[in-house]
Amino acid sequence: MGKFVELHKQTTLMEEMLFYDRMQFAFTITFHYLFPQLTMGLSLIIVYFKWKYLKTKNEQYNHATHFWMKIFALNFAMGVVTGIPMEFQFGTNWAKFSELTGGIIGQTLAMEGMFSFFLESSFLGLFLFGEKLLGHKWHFVTGLLIMIGSWASGYLIIATHSWMQNPVGYEILENGKFVLNNFQALFLNPWLWPSYLHNQAASLVTSSFVVAGIGAFYILSQKNVSFGKLFLKTGVIFGLISSVIVAVPTGDLLAKNVVKYQPVTFAAMEGIFHTEKKGSEIVLIGQPDVKDKKLDNKIAVPNILSFLTYGNWEQEIKGLDQFEEDLHPTNISGLYYAYHIMVGLGTVFIGLMVISLFQLIRGKLFETKWILWSLMFMMPFPYIANTTGWYTAELGRQPWLVYNLMRTAAGASPTVSSGNTLFTLLGFIGLYLLLGMLFLLLIGKIINKGPHNVDLSSEKI
Repeated sequence: MGKFVELHKQTTLMEEMLFYDRMQFAFTITFHYLFPQLTMGLSLIIVYFKWKYLKTKNEQYNHATHFWMKIFALNFAMGVVTGIPMEFQFGTNWAKFSELTGGIIGQTLAMEGMFSFFLESSFLGLFLFGEKLLGHKWHFVTGLLIMIGSWASGYLIIATHSWMQNPVGYEILENGKFVLNNFQALFLNPWLWPSYLHNQAASLVTSSFVVAGIGAFYILSQKNVSFGKLFLKTGVIFGLISSVIVAVPTGDLLAKNVVKYQPVTFAAMEGIFHTEKKGSEIVLIGQPDVKDKKLDNKIAVPNILSFLTYGNWEQEIKGLDQFEEDLHPTNISGLYYAYHIMVGLGTVFIGLMVISLFQLIRGKLFETKWILWSLMFMMPFPYIANTTGWYTAELGRQPWLVYNLMRTAAGASPTVSSGNTLFTLLGFIGLYLLLGMLFLLLIGKIINKGPHNVDLSSEKI
C-alpha cells in the first residue's frame, strides 16, 4: 500500500511539473510569434513598395517603405527579445529532449541563428540608415536580403518542427540519442514544404490585414488619406492572394499530410469519434463530448470531408475508435476548437477580401465605410488564426515530442521543480505584459505620426 501511495505521489508530481513546463513554453512562444508572423509577411510588402518606387519614381512608395520599415524594426526587436528565453528553456525545462535530439534539431536551429538571423539583422541597419549612402537600387537590394533572411529563418524553424512531426533521416544510437544519417532527407521531408508555404502565406495574411487596417484607419480619420488609400489597396490585393493560398493549395496539402502521417490527429481535429463507413461528414459547428465520444449540437454536411480529403464521396476516414486511447491527442477538445477557429477565420478572411477587391475594382472601396470599419476591426484576427493554427499542430502531435518516437514526458527535465517553473512563468507574464504595453505605445506613436508628409495631390494611387 505504501509503495502504491508513493508511486501515485511521484506520478502526480511529474504531471504537475510537465504541465507547468508546457504552459511556460506555450506562453512564451505564443507571445514571441506575434512578432515574426508580421515581419515575415511585411518584409515582402516593404520590398514591393521599394520596387514600385524604383519603377515609378513616385515618392509615395518610398515614404511608405520607410514608414513600414519602422514598424518592421520594432517588431523585429521584440521578436529577438522574446525569442531568447525559448532557447534557454531547451536547456532548462526540456534538457532531456535537447540531449537526445540535439544532434538533429541543433543543426537547423544553429543554421537559423548563424545564417538567417544574422543576414536579417545585419542588413536591417543598412536599410534603416543607409539609403543615402547606398543609393536607391542598393537600398532595394538590402531590403530584399532582409526578406530572404526572414523567410529563410522561417524555413529552418519549420524544418525543425517538421522533423518533430514526421521524423526522417535519423538513427537511434544505443544510448538513446538521435543522430542524422541523411542530411538531404531533413530538407526533403514531405511534411516540410506544405507546412512552410502554409506558414508563410499565413504570415502574409497577418501583414496584409495590418497594412489594410491602418490604411482604413487613415481614411476614416481623414488623416494621411493618400497613404491610407495606398495601404488599403495594397493590403487588399496581397490579403486576398495570401488568404486563398493559405486554404488552397497549402492548407489542403497540409491536411492530407495529417491524414497520411497522423490519422489519429486528423480524426480528433475533425471530431470524428466513430468511423463512418460510407463517407465522412464535415462538421461546421459542434461541441466535442470526449467522455461520451460524440459531438453535441452538431451541424454537418454529409460526405464532404471524404471528398475534400480523398476526392471520393464515400471514402472511409478512420475515427478515434480505430486507435488505442493512449495514442489519442491529450487535449482533443482544445485541438478541435483550435482547428475550427483557424478554418473559420480563414474563410471569413477570404470572404472579406473578395468583397473588398470587388469594391476596389468598382472604385467604391474608399467610400464604403462598413468595409473600412470591418478591415480595421479585423486586424487582430489573423494573429488569432495564426496562433490557433500553431496550437492545432502542437496539440495534434501530443502526446509526442517526436511523433511516435519520444513522449512529451520523456523530454522534460526531471531536476527542475514545478515550483521553479511556475515562478519563472509568472515572471515572464509580468515582464511580457510590460513589454507589450511599451510595444503598443511605440507602435501607436508611429501610426499617429504617419508616413512623411509629401504633396501627393497630382499622384495617381
